[in-house]
Order: sequence, then structure tokens, then C-alpha cells
Amino acid sequence: MGINILGIRHHGPGSARNVQAFLESVRPDIVLVEGPPEADGMLQWVGNEGLKPPVALLCYQPDDPQRSVFYPFADFSPEWQAILYARKQNIHVRFMDLPAGNQMLIEKEQRELKEEDIPVNPDTINLEAQSYEGSYKRPISYLSDAAGFADDEKWWEHTFEYRLNNDEVFDAVAEAMQALRESLPQKDKKLEQLREAYMRRSIRQAKKEMFHTIAVICGAWHVPALQNKASQKDDNELLKGLPKVKTECTWIPWTFNRLSFYSGYGAGINSPGWYNHVWNHPQDDGTLWMAHVAQLFRKQQMDTSVAHIIEAVRLAGSLASLRGLPKVGLEELNEATLSVLCNGESILLKLVHDELIVGHQIGEVPLEIPKPPLQLDIEKLQKRLRLPATADFKDYTLDLRKDTDLERSVFLHRITLLGIPWGRQQYVAGKGTFKEQWRLQWDPGYAVEIIERGNLGNTVLEAAVNSVLNQAKVATDLKLISDLLEKSIPAELPEAIQVLINHLNNLAAASADVIELMEVVPGLITVARYGNVRKTDATVVLNIISSIITRICISLPNACVAIDDDAAQQLLGLFYKLNDGINLLQEPETTSGWQQTLQVIAGNKNTSPVISGYSTRLLNDSKLLTGDQLMQYFGYAMSAATAPVISAAWLEGFLKGSGTLLLLDQDLWQVIDNWVSGLTDDTFMQVLPLLRRTFANFSSPERRKLGEKVRTGGASGQQHTTVIANFDNERGKKGLPVMMKLLGLNKYQIDPNGN
Repeated sequence: MGINILGIRHHGPGSARNVQAFLESVRPDIVLVEGPPEADGMLQWVGNEGLKPPVALLCYQPDDPQRSVFYPFADFSPEWQAILYARKQNIHVRFMDLPAGNQMLIEKEQRELKEEDIPVNPDTINLEAQSYEGSYKRPISYLSDAAGFADDEKWWEHTFEYRLNNDEVFDAVAEAMQALRESLPQKDKKLEQLREAYMRRSIRQAKKEMFHTIAVICGAWHVPALQNKASQKDDNELLKGLPKVKTECTWIPWTFNRLSFYSGYGAGINSPGWYNHVWNHPQDDGTLWMAHVAQLFRKQQMDTSVAHIIEAVRLAGSLASLRGLPKVGLEELNEATLSVLCNGESILLKLVHDELIVGHQIGEVPLEIPKPPLQLDIEKLQKRLRLPATADFKDYTLDLRKDTDLERSVFLHRITLLGIPWGRQQYVAGKGTFKEQWRLQWDPGYAVEIIERGNLGNTVLEAAVNSVLNQAKVATDLKLISDLLEKSIPAELPEAIQVLINHLNNLAAASADVIELMEVVPGLITVARYGNVRKTDATVVLNIISSIITRICISLPNACVAIDDDAAQQLLGLFYKLNDGINLLQEPETTSGWQQTLQVIAGNKNTSPVISGYSTRLLNDSKLLTGDQLMQYFGYAMSAATAPVISAAWLEGFLKGSGTLLLLDQDLWQVIDNWVSGLTDDTFMQVLPLLRRTFANFSSPERRKLGEKVRTGGASGQQHTTVIANFDNERGKKGLPVMMKLLGLNKYQIDPNGN
């Protein structure tokens, strides 16, 4: 009976190759792998054509899916190769680590103790997080220092992962780890002791079942602890009474990018794409890698010749020789790429890192694998609608006039309502409401979110409806209900939409806050506008909009009086959005009511000046206030009797959005020019910040043309005379002698024409 303990590095291509060769030579009758025993039932899927790495085992608590842990595997993971060997040879294979249910609860207790600031008891909590990092040096770094390496990762790679001749490598690893554990002061890591005790128990169980040749695959650090003859009594005492929670397991797709995350057994690598290359092409001296780099650059329209590749490979080989390395590594290849192919531009090396060193590969999982119903429904819809989950982002432009694209849009909107940000809607250039732009990028972590949303329903439709209804039940904010309605319309959730409309109508009827009502209307107008595109009856929404706008028109004039500058600026933004929404709605009755309200606001002398100015501008845009009447409003606002600060605020409101009016209307230009010219130096400096803010919001062409008009005079030499309607010239002439006398100008002759 033989027990072979193989110390490996998680996700190490050399370690995977060594494990594969060792198992083929020894031919064990059982393989024990570091991993959660709860997932033993999932090992039957390894070797299935539909299960393609990178994949991960997801262990989670059914009653709290956020408490979960991932155990990722790639083709070059030693554990994966060991499990794959056992499945192909039809021999027993098991996980032997401490169950995930125990580890989760221990870690939870540790977090709770930290939050409560209770003194730590090392016998009851997880101390694994207190590693040799931070103020402690990683144990393996002592070996790399002795070998003359500044980086322990690089030492391990050149010593174990890149070498092809690795006879007795596992004996060397065990001896090195034993020396480290004996020489270095050990911290009291209770969780690590529990895990190693459970692994020893699993090995004893295999021996008790009369397996003759046992292969144990574990992290290199654990090898000495598993080789030591710890007593069964001590291990049982250590493991006695451990807290545990129920867990469930499934396979999920993983990505190369996520392989750098520390999860499960703490594995993480920085260059999964490079390791995959080393696994598939162990004999490559850098030539094939450089060919891939050149191919990547050529796709980016960068000239890269064969000579570039040859020179880069030679440079990488020279660097490895100068450093005394047995083989070219990633560091040497990167330096050669930077010097020869990138011409020293590090930004290009970032492209190599993202596309090749890390990569965008994502695994596949068969639909038949036991999964929560919601996850199965999502995967079926992804397949039917041809929206594959990809590690790299992919853009889709959807034409809502096409049935398939409309179904895709509905599906993506429902997923978004579930709080799964797989797709992000982008801005679409052009006119029309029949197009949507989406950018999709899948994150394996969404699997946890999907499992958590499983209590909302077994299908995407059912879960989305329940998600919206649950939010609507607790919502007392009118804006929140409006946002939910806006998101539910494109998701085509009629049941939820009707509830939201009723709730919205009730809240709007009870609301006396005109600001809150103004915030809601633009979103509701968008809902009504897109309702017909989505084949949804928007009549009910239009009725609510009309009712809300009526209440706004009644309350708004009083809301514009006696407010400070900050409140006026907030209200100004709401005016802008509300006016655009009403113009977009194109409802004559609603537009008429809104314009009447603007006239009341603009004509009220107590209205905030910036609001009064903007209301006047909106009336002018609607052709309801033009000519002499507009000049009267302007003359009053710009008169000497009005404080300059108030005049500047009124002007800011009037010119909001565009300064083209000043270029086209010479009378308005002259009024403003005369007003500015009449300001004293102190007053001008006082209103200058307001004027600067006003003109800074104009477009660059507008500012340039206004500047040219000022430089060329812009008719500033002409004296502007305000024309007052129905002015009686004859009666005016009769007052001239009195005015001349008061001014001491009696000696001047006045002709019959008043000159």
C-alpha cells in the first residue's frame, strides 16, 4: 500500500504536466484532490464534452447565496489533470479538504468578532488570512533569495513550471517545504490546522477502504503536514464539534481574467494566457509567442515584419542568458516586445497584456448540469437569442422593428431589472426610437447573483415581475416609482406596469411637492413616447402626465417666488427638462396650459430673476412674446431702477441654452450693450461672475461670433430708443419746455418739432 503526496502550485502548467506524468507511471487506484467534499457529486461531469475549462465549482449557501466560494480550474491546473486522469481511467476520485460549509461559518464568525471588536480567540476563528504577506515575508521568498532571485514567483516558474526534466520533483518540493516549516516561526493559523487534519482523515479513510495506491494532490505547503504521523485521536479531537452550514454546488463557466482572483483555496495567477501557452507549447523558445504578438499587432494595423519577430526572439534569449536563466520567461519576452515591436511605447504592451498574457477565454458548462431553474432559463434564452456569454465585451445594435432584436431587448431589460449588469445600454446616434445599442460582457460572479434572485421566480419573466413588485411595495418616493415604470415598459411586464401606474397615480395625487412632480414628468413622457414602439398602450400614462402637469401649472408660480440662488438654479434645470418634455409630447391642451403658466411667472415682479428670464425666453421661442412687448420685458429687467445683480441673473435665465438670439436681434443686442456700458467699474466687477457663467455656457461658434460682433462695433454707435406702444408725440412735446427749464436749458430755442 503506497501513499504518494504530490505538492503542486495551483494553476501551474509545469505542475500539471508533472502530475499527469506521475499518475500515468504509478497508476493509482484512487486520487484525492484538495477541494470541498460537498462537490464530489459534481466530479462525474469532468470529461464531459460540454464541460470545457476554464470552469469553477461554485459552493454556496442556499439560504444566503452571497456566502459562496469558487474553486476554479483551467486545463493547466494540476487538480484538473488529476481529476481528468481518474475519470478517463475509471478509478475513484474525491475531494479531501475541509468542507466549504465549515470554512464559511468559521470565516463568518471571524468577521462578526471583528465587527464587534471582541478580543480574538485563535481557537475559534479563522486565522488563515493572517498570512506571511504584509509585515511578514512569504516563506517561498527565502528559497528564491537563496537562489539569487528577487521575485519568488519567477523563481518558482523557472524551477518547476518551465522545466521539462522534472525527475523526483515532488520529493524536492516536499523537502523544501519541510525545511521552511521547520525553520520559520509559525503563526497559529487554526483554519490551516483544521484543513490539514481533515486531509489526513481523508487519507486514513482511503487506507481503511483498502485502496492500495493512493495519489494525493495538494498545495505544496501542506505536504509536510500530510506526511507527518499525526495521531488520529488528535485530529478527531481537533475536528470535533465544528460548526457547519448546508451548501450546494454546481459548475459555472470561468474566465482567464477571473483566474487572477483569490478564491477557494487561495489560488490566483497574473498571467493565465501565458500559462496556457506554456501548457500547450512547452518546447516553445519564444518564437511562437512572438508570432502571436505580431499577429495581434497586425490586426491593429501596425506594421510588424518577420525580422521584428526574429530580433525580438534573439533579444529575449540573450536576456535569459545574461540572467543565468535556463529558459526564456515572460519577463524577457515582454522586454523584447517593448524594445523591438513596440518601439518603447508601453501603451502597446498593455494591449499584449490584455489580449495574450491574460486573455479573454471563457469556459463552457453543459445545460444538463444541475442548476437553479432561473439560471437554466437564462442560459436557454441566451442560446435561443444568440447572445453568448463572453469574457470580452461585445456590442449589439438592436432594431426593435425586428422580432428577434425586440426579444433580445426585452430579455436584456429584464436581466437589468434583476440587478445583473451583464448588458449596459449605450447612446445611439441618429434619430428615431427603434434602435438600441448594448454592450455585453459576462462576469462569472453573476452566477451568485442569479442564484440569489432564484427566490423571485423560476423564469426571467417571473423573477423580473416579482423584483419590480417587491420594490414598488416599499417605495414611497414618486421618482422611484417613475424610474421603475420607465424600466418596466421596455421589459414588457404588463402585470408590474399596471401596479406601478396605479401606485404612481395615487402618489402623484397626494403629493404637494411641485419639485417632485417636475422631476417625474420627463421620465413619464419618455415612457409614453416609447410605449407605441414597444406595442404598449400609453393612454393611461398620458392621462397621468396630463394630471401631473395640471397640478404643476397651478403650484409652480408660487414656487418661483422668494427662493435663493441654489434653489433657483435647481428649478431652472427642471424647467429646461419639463419644457423639452412638453414639446416632445405635442399635446395642444397641455402645451397651452404650460405657456399660460410661463406668462404668469414671467409677468410676476417677485419671481426669481433667473426663472423670470428663462420663462421670458421660452415665451419668445414659442412666438408668444416678440417685438415691442419683448422689448418692454427687456427694458424693465435692464433698467437703471433694477439692481445690476438682478439684471444679470435675469439675463442669465433669458440666454440659457443659446446665445444665437443676440446675433440675430439687433434691438436685444443694443439693450444689453447699453446696460453693460452704463455700469460703473465696481458694479461691473460685481456682476462679472454671473455674466461669465452665462456666456460660458454658449457653444464655441456662438462665443466666437459674439466676440467678432463686439470687436467690429456691432451697431454700438447707434443710440437705441425704446419704442413704447401707443405713445402720444404731441402730448410729449408739451412737456419739453418744463424739462428744459428744470435742466437750465431755457436759452436754447425749441422748434415746433421738439428739436
